[in-house]
Formats: sequence, C-alpha cells, structure tokens
Amino acid sequence: MAEHSTRQDRSAARRRPPRASEPSGAGEAAERAASDLAKLIDRPVEGCSEVSPTDDGGWLVGVDVVEVSRIPDTTSLLATYEVELAEDGSMRRYRRTRRYVRGSADI
Repeated sequence: MAEHSTRQDRSAARRRPPRASEPSGAGEAAERAASDLAKLIDRPVEGCSEVSPTDDGGWLVGVDVVEVSRIPDTTSLLATYEVELAEDGSMRRYRRTRRYVRGSADI
C-alpha cells in the first residue's frame, strides 16, 4: 500500500503546475530579472547577456542596461548587472559588474 501511495504522490507532483510566481525556465527568469531591475534602477534594459541556474534552484541573470544615453548612440554608456533570483522568482540581490561604451569589445 505504501508503494501505491508513493506512486500517486509522484504522479500528482508531476501534474501540479508550478506556482504562478516561479519562472518556468531561463527565458522567464531573464524576463523577470530584467523587469525587476528596470523598475528598481529606473534605466532602460537592452537585453540579457547571461542566464544560468544556481545550485539552490534560483537563477543568475546578466542584464544589460543603458546608463547614459548619448548621441550618436554608439557612444552611449551601458552597464551589466548581475541579478540573482530566488527559486520563487523574487530578486535576492543585484550588483553592477561592468560599465562600457556601446560597441566596445571585450579583449
């Protein structure tokens, strides 16, 4: 009987959809991190340059933002922020890891 109950529990866990706030994958984690960071620092997001899962079920996302918009656009100052999301999708922390001029290449 215990084996039957365990199989039912596993089957129910597979059918149960993730909580609405949990990112279901890297794409949703990137969207959540970019949106939360943009609201927090009030800067436009250019995109995400890194998304990777953490050991505890959360996500680490590199979000690129425009820090100083200039004309011509190729001289605008951008920054990459490292955003860590918890397993439930909430932001744990963020920090700026890099500032650079648009169009500059890493060497």
